[in-house]
Amino acid sequence: MSSLSDLPDCEQQKTEYCNNKRRRSLENNHHNSDRLSKKIKGNQESNMTDTGTSKKNNFANIQSPNGVSKSASPLVANKPGSAKKLVIKNFEKPKLPENYQQETWGKLKEAVIAIQTSRSIHTSQEELYQAVENLCSHKMASQLYENLKNLCEQHVKSNVDQFLKDNMNNATFLKVMNDCWQAHCRQMIMIRSIFLYLDRTYVLQNASVASIWDLGLELFRIHIISNQLVQSRTVEGLLVLIGEERCGETVDRTLLKNLFRMLSDLQIYQETFEGRFLKATEELYASEGQRLMQEQEVPLYLRHVDKRLNEEWERLLYYLDHSTKKALIQTVERQLLGEHLSSILQKGLDQLLEENRISDLSLMYSLFSRVKDGLSELCSYFNQYIKKKGRVIVTNPEKDKTMVQELLDFKDQLDTVVMDCFHKNEKFVYSLKEAFEYFINQRPNKPAELIAKFVDSKLRAGNKEATEEELERLLDKIMVLFRFIHGKDVFEAFYKKDLAKRLLVGKSASVDAEKSMLSKLKQECGAAFTSKLEGMFKDMELSRELMLNFKQYLQNVSPSGNIDMTVNILTMGYWPTYQPMEVHMPHEMVQYQEIFKKFYLGKHSGRKLQWQPNLGHCVLRAEFPSGNKELQVSLFQALVLLLFNDGDQFSYEDIKQATSIEDGELRRTLQSLACGKARVVQKIPRGRDVEDKDKFEFNNDFTNRYFRIKINQIQMKETQEEQSTTQERVFQDRQYQIDAAIVRIMKMRKSLTHNLLITELYDQLKFPVKPADLKKRIESLIDRDYLERDKDNPNQYHYVA
Repeated sequence: MSSLSDLPDCEQQKTEYCNNKRRRSLENNHHNSDRLSKKIKGNQESNMTDTGTSKKNNFANIQSPNGVSKSASPLVANKPGSAKKLVIKNFEKPKLPENYQQETWGKLKEAVIAIQTSRSIHTSQEELYQAVENLCSHKMASQLYENLKNLCEQHVKSNVDQFLKDNMNNATFLKVMNDCWQAHCRQMIMIRSIFLYLDRTYVLQNASVASIWDLGLELFRIHIISNQLVQSRTVEGLLVLIGEERCGETVDRTLLKNLFRMLSDLQIYQETFEGRFLKATEELYASEGQRLMQEQEVPLYLRHVDKRLNEEWERLLYYLDHSTKKALIQTVERQLLGEHLSSILQKGLDQLLEENRISDLSLMYSLFSRVKDGLSELCSYFNQYIKKKGRVIVTNPEKDKTMVQELLDFKDQLDTVVMDCFHKNEKFVYSLKEAFEYFINQRPNKPAELIAKFVDSKLRAGNKEATEEELERLLDKIMVLFRFIHGKDVFEAFYKKDLAKRLLVGKSASVDAEKSMLSKLKQECGAAFTSKLEGMFKDMELSRELMLNFKQYLQNVSPSGNIDMTVNILTMGYWPTYQPMEVHMPHEMVQYQEIFKKFYLGKHSGRKLQWQPNLGHCVLRAEFPSGNKELQVSLFQALVLLLFNDGDQFSYEDIKQATSIEDGELRRTLQSLACGKARVVQKIPRGRDVEDKDKFEFNNDFTNRYFRIKINQIQMKETQEEQSTTQERVFQDRQYQIDAAIVRIMKMRKSLTHNLLITELYDQLKFPVKPADLKKRIESLIDRDYLERDKDNPNQYHYVA
């Protein structure tokens, strides 16, 4: 204990006292010769050599520290001329007076009683210390220890009466107890300083005997604190004070600290206090938790729990014994959190996530990490919330236009929550991924299609919403969504169709962005996934080189007309499948097509060219009364406008016969020219829709502030039939992949049961497929003699070599 820090001073005082007394005794010895006193160094040496002349029968008289004379043995001299040796024998123990023990104990008793009654001690501490040493040196330590024990016991017994009074309240009682304890400690420290020699000799030599300090603790424990009434009132008083502090009242923490130190020093803290304290704590917070869960919102309740935990930590730091820490904190956590995990999550988690309450979610994570299964419960409800909200976004057809952007925003929000609130806990990271993968595939194929279209909208020319860096970050986020979808072949089909339009019509915002996206897809799905997409880029580069050669070739041919024609050569296996369409084009265009065909087949024999007019676009120079303009139009729009060089007005049927453009395509083309923003053609009668009896005439009154005007082709909304066509193409490709996988597996295995074959197929196929579809493909391969059933077991298949 810190209160014993002055004990080494007592030992130092005792040592200095003995040394000084021996020094004075030696200086006052008139019977000792100077030469002899110089030779004698102390009673620890057994031989000394005297080189001078010795005197026979000369004795050295040395006074002992306690004043009793001790005789040294005579000096023994050797023969003359030889070395002289001095032999000193041990001192004999002096005899004490007959009444020395009684008189000495009387002085010691008087000093102890003076200490206990807070009176001054008449005898010096040095004399008392020496008295204890003398008694111990003459084998009186046992009786001395017993006398001291009895004297201390009488005093401690006399103090118990003050605690048995009924007129004291809790505060007064605890104060009296603290005063008594502090006084007892001070008294035992002073008593021990006097009896220190006893404590360091007799007590240390007898293991069964308690030290003087431990004796004092034992006496206080037996005669005061073990009293049933005293102990009960002490513990009750402590519990009342802690209860008042928990209710917000101010209490004397120093008093509490001293009394808890007392219980710990007396080794009765756990036995008398801790059990009752933990039970009271459990009852308090069980009741409080039930009440506040009904009265408060979850954020307020979480802050209250955090406040309570901090308060209990402060109590542990200020006055409670450290051994209570684990049990106390666990009790608070269990009653305020553990018993209400599901209620807290059901009542408040969705709201906190919806409102993006970062600080409250961080607090929830911090608190839930304290209790058993807290984070598991939180992770489970977090997963359910993601699936529930994500399913609403994906499965609602009304949200198709905004689905991808909503998913990206939703993912960003949840990533922030996992990063900042859940400290990137791996369980929550995995749960987030699993939940996204689950709900995004609840609507087969559609999310993949919409993600591809979203990428198209961001990579298309005219998208000025983001810088290159922002676009790159956006593509990275889109790739995260792409990883979740199972139907990656659906994404590929729609992405390829949109990429072809961007490349052919020149609508790609950035070649770097296009290649960056291609690189991301290749890294994610492998080279096989992007081989056709890379082939499309390669075709465009080869076409540019080819056109340089064609320009030189035209200089030698010198065709009629003034057309600057550019042709893109598309490898059929790389590009989407386009329906062939025959239209009537002007003679000059047909002439240039034939020249290019002759040029190309001359360089590449054995190839076949098929023109795709629906992918072409033109720049026309038009003369209006208001001034000349350049019109950027599609090939179909150009064919319609060129008709007005031969007349001012044409009917719908006239235009249709002259161009041979498919009916639906022609109506959209005329609508873009006569009903759009740039109306270079007028429709008679006016109206939005193009009818069979409508007439069209050139608009001589057309004006526009720009010289170059782009007339956008009105895009036909992708019909259900066209979507079905694309998906049917994907389904057909999947059938080929399934057939190839079955044959590959059976060729290696030779023979397999139906269930094992289905299992291996699921491991190899990278798109979702139903068991019924797999069964159909197996039946198809059996019909085509790739497989055969076992004659004895219909569920066994054999590979037919």
